[in-house]
Amino acid sequence: MSFTKTDLLGLKDLSKEEILFIIETAEKLKEINGRDVKKVPTLKGKTVVNLFFEPSTRTRTSFEIAGKRLSADTINFSASSSSTSKGETLIDTVKNIEAMHSDIFVVRHAFSGSVKFIAENTKANVVNAGDGTNEHPTQALLDLMTIKEHKGGFEGLNVAIMGDIEHSRVARSNLWGMSKLGINVRLFGPKTMLPEHFKHFNCKICSSMEEAVENADVIMMLRIQRERQSNLLLPSLREYSKFFGLNKRALSLAKKDAIIMHPGPINRGVELPSILADSKQSVILEQVENGVAIRMAVLYLLSLNKKEG
Repeated sequence: MSFTKTDLLGLKDLSKEEILFIIETAEKLKEINGRDVKKVPTLKGKTVVNLFFEPSTRTRTSFEIAGKRLSADTINFSASSSSTSKGETLIDTVKNIEAMHSDIFVVRHAFSGSVKFIAENTKANVVNAGDGTNEHPTQALLDLMTIKEHKGGFEGLNVAIMGDIEHSRVARSNLWGMSKLGINVRLFGPKTMLPEHFKHFNCKICSSMEEAVENADVIMMLRIQRERQSNLLLPSLREYSKFFGLNKRALSLAKKDAIIMHPGPINRGVELPSILADSKQSVILEQVENGVAIRMAVLYLLSLNKKEG
Protein backbone atom coordinates (compact mmCIF):
# COMPACT_ATOMS: atom_id res chain seq x y z
CA MET A 1 0.00 0.00 0.00
CA SER A 2 1.00 3.66 -0.18
CA PHE A 3 0.82 6.12 2.71
CA THR A 4 -1.14 9.20 1.66
CA LYS A 5 -1.41 11.20 4.90
CA THR A 6 0.21 14.64 4.87
CA ASP A 7 0.24 14.94 8.70
CA LEU A 8 0.42 12.50 11.62
CA LEU A 9 -1.86 13.87 14.31
CA GLY A 10 -2.96 10.67 16.04
CA LEU A 11 -3.65 6.97 15.69
CA LYS A 12 -7.34 7.79 15.85
CA ASP A 13 -6.98 9.00 12.25
CA LEU A 14 -5.11 5.93 10.95
CA SER A 15 -6.45 2.64 9.67
CA LYS A 16 -5.09 -0.71 10.76
CA GLU A 17 -3.30 -0.99 7.42
CA GLU A 18 -1.66 2.43 7.79
CA ILE A 19 -0.44 1.59 11.30
CA LEU A 20 1.08 -1.67 10.09
CA PHE A 21 2.64 0.07 7.08
CA ILE A 22 4.45 2.60 9.28
CA ILE A 23 5.74 -0.20 11.53
CA GLU A 24 6.91 -2.24 8.53
CA THR A 25 8.69 0.81 7.11
CA ALA A 26 10.38 1.39 10.47
CA GLU A 27 11.51 -2.25 10.57
CA LYS A 28 13.33 -1.72 7.27
CA LEU A 29 14.87 1.58 8.34
CA LYS A 30 16.02 0.24 11.72
CA GLU A 31 18.97 -1.45 10.01
CA ILE A 32 20.50 2.01 9.39
CA ASN A 33 20.92 2.52 13.14
CA GLY A 34 23.29 -0.46 13.33
CA ARG A 35 25.65 0.72 10.60
CA ASP A 36 29.10 2.20 11.21
CA VAL A 37 27.99 5.24 9.20
CA LYS A 38 24.43 5.86 10.39
CA LYS A 39 23.23 8.08 7.56
CA VAL A 40 21.33 7.82 4.27
CA PRO A 41 20.48 10.66 1.84
CA THR A 42 16.72 10.05 1.91
CA LEU A 43 15.73 13.53 3.20
CA LYS A 44 18.76 15.47 1.98
CA GLY A 45 17.72 19.07 1.36
CA LYS A 46 14.65 18.84 3.62
CA THR A 47 14.34 20.94 6.77
CA VAL A 48 12.74 19.45 9.89
CA VAL A 49 11.92 21.85 12.74
CA ASN A 50 11.27 20.46 16.22
CA LEU A 51 8.77 22.88 17.78
CA PHE A 52 8.70 21.87 21.44
CA PHE A 53 6.63 24.03 23.74
CA GLU A 54 7.04 21.49 26.56
CA PRO A 55 10.16 19.86 28.05
CA SER A 56 11.30 16.61 26.43
CA THR A 57 14.36 14.37 26.45
CA ARG A 58 13.60 11.12 24.62
CA THR A 59 11.10 12.38 22.05
CA ARG A 60 12.96 15.51 20.95
CA THR A 61 16.35 13.77 20.84
CA SER A 62 14.81 10.82 19.00
CA PHE A 63 13.25 13.05 16.33
CA GLU A 64 16.50 15.00 15.96
CA ILE A 65 18.53 11.80 15.50
CA ALA A 66 15.90 10.39 13.11
CA GLY A 67 16.03 13.50 10.93
CA LYS A 68 19.82 13.57 10.85
CA ARG A 69 20.08 9.86 10.05
CA LEU A 70 17.95 10.64 6.97
CA SER A 71 20.24 13.61 6.14
CA ALA A 72 17.61 16.28 6.86
CA ASP A 73 18.61 19.66 8.27
CA THR A 74 17.16 19.41 11.78
CA ILE A 75 16.47 22.53 13.86
CA ASN A 76 15.46 22.51 17.53
CA PHE A 77 13.08 25.24 18.71
CA SER A 78 12.78 26.06 22.41
CA ALA A 79 9.75 28.09 23.54
CA SER A 80 11.62 29.57 26.51
CA SER A 81 14.17 31.29 24.25
CA SER A 82 11.77 32.26 21.45
CA SER A 83 9.51 35.18 20.68
CA THR A 84 6.56 33.31 22.21
CA SER A 85 7.98 34.45 25.56
CA LYS A 86 7.51 38.02 24.26
CA GLY A 87 3.84 37.50 23.46
CA GLU A 88 3.98 36.22 19.88
CA THR A 89 1.03 33.96 19.05
CA LEU A 90 1.44 30.30 18.28
CA ILE A 91 0.33 30.63 14.67
CA ASP A 92 2.57 33.66 14.08
CA THR A 93 5.53 31.65 15.32
CA VAL A 94 4.64 28.80 12.96
CA LYS A 95 4.06 31.13 9.99
CA ASN A 96 7.42 32.86 10.52
CA ILE A 97 9.32 29.58 10.63
CA GLU A 98 7.32 28.30 7.65
CA ALA A 99 8.42 31.40 5.70
CA MET A 100 11.99 30.11 6.01
CA HIS A 101 10.91 27.18 3.76
CA SER A 102 10.65 24.54 6.47
CA ASP A 103 9.32 21.20 5.24
CA ILE A 104 8.23 19.31 8.37
CA PHE A 105 7.17 20.54 11.82
CA VAL A 106 7.42 18.16 14.76
CA VAL A 107 5.27 19.74 17.47
CA ARG A 108 4.82 19.16 21.19
CA HIS A 109 2.41 21.43 23.03
CA ALA A 110 0.65 21.51 26.40
CA PHE A 111 -2.84 22.02 24.96
CA SER A 112 -4.91 19.26 23.35
CA GLY A 113 -5.81 20.09 19.76
CA SER A 114 -3.00 22.62 19.33
CA VAL A 115 -1.08 20.43 16.87
CA LYS A 116 -4.20 19.94 14.73
CA PHE A 117 -4.65 23.72 14.72
CA ILE A 118 -1.08 24.17 13.48
CA ALA A 119 -1.54 21.48 10.80
CA GLU A 120 -4.61 23.29 9.49
CA ASN A 121 -2.66 26.53 9.17
CA THR A 122 0.61 25.51 7.54
CA LYS A 123 1.73 24.05 4.24
CA ALA A 124 4.45 22.06 6.00
CA ASN A 125 3.87 18.45 7.05
CA VAL A 126 3.12 18.19 10.77
CA VAL A 127 3.90 15.42 13.26
CA ASN A 128 2.24 15.36 16.66
CA ALA A 129 4.93 14.78 19.30
CA GLY A 130 2.34 15.03 22.08
CA ASP A 131 -0.50 17.51 22.57
CA GLY A 132 -1.86 17.91 26.06
CA THR A 133 -3.70 14.78 27.16
CA ASN A 134 -4.87 14.03 23.62
CA GLU A 135 -2.39 11.83 21.71
CA HIS A 136 1.27 10.90 21.29
CA PRO A 137 1.13 8.77 18.13
CA THR A 138 4.82 8.02 17.57
CA GLN A 139 5.14 6.73 21.14
CA ALA A 140 2.28 4.30 20.55
CA LEU A 141 3.80 3.24 17.22
CA LEU A 142 7.15 2.46 18.82
CA ASP A 143 5.33 0.58 21.59
CA LEU A 144 3.52 -1.51 18.98
CA MET A 145 6.73 -2.13 17.06
CA THR A 146 8.40 -3.39 20.25
CA ILE A 147 5.44 -5.65 21.03
CA LYS A 148 5.55 -7.10 17.52
CA GLU A 149 9.27 -7.85 17.84
CA HIS A 150 8.67 -9.87 21.00
CA LYS A 151 5.28 -11.41 20.32
CA GLY A 152 5.31 -11.79 16.53
CA GLY A 153 1.93 -10.12 16.03
CA PHE A 154 -0.97 -8.43 17.77
CA GLU A 155 -4.25 -10.34 17.40
CA GLY A 156 -5.48 -11.77 20.70
CA LEU A 157 -2.67 -10.42 22.90
CA ASN A 158 -3.52 -9.39 26.47
CA VAL A 159 -2.08 -5.99 27.38
CA ALA A 160 -2.38 -4.39 30.81
CA ILE A 161 -1.97 -0.59 30.92
CA MET A 162 -1.68 0.68 34.48
CA GLY A 163 -1.19 3.98 36.25
CA ASP A 164 -2.25 7.58 35.58
CA ILE A 165 -4.38 6.86 32.52
CA GLU A 166 -6.62 9.93 32.66
CA HIS A 167 -3.74 12.31 31.97
CA SER A 168 -1.83 10.04 29.60
CA ARG A 169 -1.73 10.87 25.88
CA VAL A 170 0.38 7.71 25.50
CA ALA A 171 -2.50 5.63 26.83
CA ARG A 172 -4.96 7.25 24.42
CA SER A 173 -2.80 6.66 21.36
CA ASN A 174 -2.12 3.08 22.41
CA LEU A 175 -5.81 2.46 22.96
CA TRP A 176 -6.64 3.74 19.47
CA GLY A 177 -3.92 1.60 17.93
CA MET A 178 -4.43 -1.55 19.97
CA SER A 179 -8.19 -1.57 19.48
CA LYS A 180 -7.65 -1.53 15.69
CA LEU A 181 -5.09 -4.36 15.84
CA GLY A 182 -7.21 -6.82 17.82
CA ILE A 183 -5.40 -6.50 21.15
CA ASN A 184 -7.30 -7.13 24.40
CA VAL A 185 -6.57 -4.15 26.65
CA ARG A 186 -7.08 -3.99 30.42
CA LEU A 187 -6.82 -0.74 32.37
CA PHE A 188 -6.04 -0.34 36.04
CA GLY A 189 -5.25 2.68 38.19
CA PRO A 190 -6.63 4.91 40.94
CA LYS A 191 -10.28 5.75 40.32
CA THR A 192 -9.33 9.44 40.24
CA MET A 193 -7.02 8.67 37.29
CA LEU A 194 -9.30 6.29 35.41
CA PRO A 195 -12.07 8.18 33.60
CA GLU A 196 -15.26 6.56 32.41
CA HIS A 197 -14.92 7.59 28.75
CA PHE A 198 -12.26 4.93 28.15
CA LYS A 199 -15.05 2.35 28.00
CA HIS A 200 -15.76 3.24 24.36
CA PHE A 201 -12.44 1.64 23.40
CA ASN A 202 -13.97 -1.72 24.29
CA CYS A 203 -11.27 -2.30 26.90
CA LYS A 204 -11.68 -3.89 30.32
CA ILE A 205 -11.45 -1.65 33.38
CA CYS A 206 -10.08 -3.75 36.24
CA SER A 207 -10.70 -3.35 39.95
CA SER A 208 -7.36 -4.81 41.06
CA MET A 209 -3.82 -5.20 39.81
CA GLU A 210 -4.17 -8.97 40.01
CA GLU A 211 -7.12 -8.85 37.62
CA ALA A 212 -5.19 -6.61 35.22
CA VAL A 213 -1.96 -8.61 35.02
CA GLU A 214 -3.32 -12.16 35.15
CA ASN A 215 -2.22 -14.02 32.00
CA ALA A 216 -0.97 -10.76 30.46
CA ASP A 217 1.45 -10.80 27.52
CA VAL A 218 2.45 -7.17 28.00
CA ILE A 219 2.44 -4.90 31.07
CA MET A 220 2.70 -1.18 30.37
CA MET A 221 3.27 1.06 33.37
CA LEU A 222 2.56 4.81 33.26
CA ARG A 223 3.95 7.54 35.49
CA ILE A 224 1.92 9.99 37.55
CA GLN A 225 1.75 13.13 35.42
CA ARG A 226 1.75 15.83 38.05
CA GLU A 227 2.28 18.57 35.45
CA ARG A 228 -1.20 17.83 34.03
CA GLN A 229 -3.03 17.64 37.36
CA SER A 230 -4.73 20.66 38.85
CA ASN A 231 -4.34 19.16 42.31
CA LEU A 232 -2.97 16.00 43.87
CA LEU A 233 -5.25 13.05 43.18
CA LEU A 234 -3.67 10.59 45.64
CA PRO A 235 -2.67 10.76 49.30
CA SER A 236 1.04 9.94 48.87
CA LEU A 237 3.58 8.37 46.49
CA ARG A 238 4.24 5.67 49.07
CA GLU A 239 0.56 4.67 49.10
CA TYR A 240 0.42 4.83 45.28
CA SER A 241 3.44 2.52 45.01
CA LYS A 242 1.92 0.06 47.46
CA PHE A 243 -1.41 -0.31 45.63
CA PHE A 244 -0.65 0.64 42.02
CA GLY A 245 3.06 -0.03 41.51
CA LEU A 246 4.17 -3.25 39.81
CA ASN A 247 5.97 -5.78 42.00
CA LYS A 248 7.34 -9.30 41.67
CA ARG A 249 4.25 -10.89 43.19
CA ALA A 250 1.92 -9.23 40.69
CA LEU A 251 4.29 -9.96 37.80
CA SER A 252 4.20 -13.67 38.66
CA LEU A 253 0.52 -13.74 37.65
CA ALA A 254 1.35 -12.68 34.08
CA LYS A 255 2.63 -15.07 31.43
CA LYS A 256 6.19 -16.23 31.99
CA ASP A 257 7.34 -14.46 28.83
CA ALA A 258 5.45 -11.24 29.58
CA ILE A 259 7.33 -8.03 28.79
CA ILE A 260 7.39 -4.85 30.89
CA MET A 261 7.05 -1.50 29.10
CA HIS A 262 7.18 2.16 30.13
CA PRO A 263 7.09 5.31 27.96
CA GLY A 264 9.46 7.13 30.31
CA PRO A 265 10.57 8.92 32.29
CA ILE A 266 10.38 6.26 35.01
CA ASN A 267 9.66 7.24 38.59
CA ARG A 268 11.75 4.46 40.11
CA GLY A 269 10.27 3.09 43.28
CA VAL A 270 6.83 4.48 42.44
CA GLU A 271 5.30 2.71 39.42
CA LEU A 272 8.31 0.43 38.93
CA PRO A 273 11.09 -0.75 41.25
CA SER A 274 14.60 -0.86 39.76
CA ILE A 275 14.72 -4.64 40.05
CA LEU A 276 11.90 -4.86 37.45
CA ALA A 277 12.81 -1.80 35.39
CA ASP A 278 16.26 -3.31 34.79
CA SER A 279 15.17 -6.95 34.54
CA LYS A 280 15.35 -9.26 31.51
CA GLN A 281 11.61 -8.86 31.04
CA SER A 282 11.94 -5.09 30.70
CA VAL A 283 12.03 -3.78 27.12
CA ILE A 284 12.12 -0.10 28.04
CA LEU A 285 15.45 0.64 26.34
CA GLU A 286 14.29 -1.31 23.28
CA GLN A 287 11.31 1.06 23.11
CA VAL A 288 13.73 3.99 23.05
CA GLU A 289 15.78 2.34 20.29
CA ASN A 290 12.68 1.63 18.21
CA GLY A 291 11.59 5.24 18.67
CA VAL A 292 14.33 6.40 16.31
CA ALA A 293 13.27 3.89 13.63
CA ILE A 294 9.57 4.80 13.94
CA ARG A 295 10.33 8.51 13.70
CA MET A 296 12.56 7.95 10.69
CA ALA A 297 9.67 6.11 9.05
CA VAL A 298 7.16 8.87 9.86
CA LEU A 299 9.41 11.66 8.59
CA TYR A 300 10.17 9.72 5.42
CA LEU A 301 6.56 8.79 4.65
CA LEU A 302 5.19 12.29 5.28
CA SER A 303 7.92 13.84 3.15
CA LEU A 304 6.51 11.98 0.14
CA ASN A 305 3.16 13.79 0.41
CA LYS A 306 2.73 17.48 -0.30
CA LYS A 307 -0.22 19.49 0.99
CA GLU A 308 -2.47 21.13 -1.56
CA GLY A 309 -2.88 24.87 -1.58
